[in-house]
Amino acid sequence: MRKIFITVSVLALTACCAQKTVIKKTGSETTSNNTIKNTAEIYANTITADEMKTDLYIYASDEFEGRDTGAPGQKKAVEWLKKQYKKMGISSVDGSDNYFQPIPEAYFEGKAYGDSENVLAYIKGTEKPDEVVVLSAHLDHVGYHDGQIYNGADDDGSGTVALLEIAEAFKKAKYAGVGPKRSVLILHVTGEEKGLFGSRFYAENPVFPLANTVANINVDMIGRVDPQHEDKKRYIYVIGADRLSTGLDAAVTEANKNLDGFNLDYKYNDRNDPQRIYYRSDHYNFAKKGVPAVFFFSGLHEDYHQPTDTPDKIDYPLMTERTKLIFYTAWELVNSKERIKVDRDGN
Repeated sequence: MRKIFITVSVLALTACCAQKTVIKKTGSETTSNNTIKNTAEIYANTITADEMKTDLYIYASDEFEGRDTGAPGQKKAVEWLKKQYKKMGISSVDGSDNYFQPIPEAYFEGKAYGDSENVLAYIKGTEKPDEVVVLSAHLDHVGYHDGQIYNGADDDGSGTVALLEIAEAFKKAKYAGVGPKRSVLILHVTGEEKGLFGSRFYAENPVFPLANTVANINVDMIGRVDPQHEDKKRYIYVIGADRLSTGLDAAVTEANKNLDGFNLDYKYNDRNDPQRIYYRSDHYNFAKKGVPAVFFFSGLHEDYHQPTDTPDKIDYPLMTERTKLIFYTAWELVNSKERIKVDRDGN
């Protein structure tokens, strides 16, 4: 998540990839809404702590040198992401080998090491393909300083690997003939730490019209427990869901019914939040354009923007549960009979 200074008062589906679960086709894509909803649990359960841990130990390793925007380590990171989508059989937007949305160095206002790129993967909807739900997470971090690599395991390696698992789950559902009815765009954005640049670039240059974008679900730092929840760890902060759409807020609430006793914490959704968390991650660039957006976040901790934000400190079972909640929310949005409406003013 982007750090700001403010003044305050106080997915492979074939047998050749044995590690991934293979689910066989089950027949018609005219499955009833109730059946599709009940089926969500099958695909949510393909999201596993072991796979996310394996991926995060790679993504937040020294090999990627802290993934600073435009730097060689960030270039290695996007190539790794591309490789994962190709292994899972998840295509680029146009079906080519190009998964990147290039962004010129000049766009970053002198804050990047060179040109950079967003990474996009796409699962076409079966019934309403022109309507798109965008799931985002930022792929960059802050690089290295004074000889120390800032690996950014939680920020935002956690969101990055969560999107890989969610994408794979949707791909399996489609292969089995049970959706998604609307299209899913997985968007890994660059330059978040420099000032939300990658998401701003996408919002200004969308590959699908924003008018056709149902919602943005943004995932940034979901792998840790903050000091406020040390005694009650089954929580996630939900930020912004009700700002533009009561339907999006309702989808999050409905999704949470799949997780027994899980706490949705709206602390940072307070319009008077002194830390202004709502404005500090990539969903905001969608919300500014009138697209309903929700930000899932597990809070700040002592390793935030420190070289000690490492993968050994992630709570993988808890991160898996949070990822399932995000998947269930997306499932609600892509498979609902009616598209959610913009019925609030953003305040």
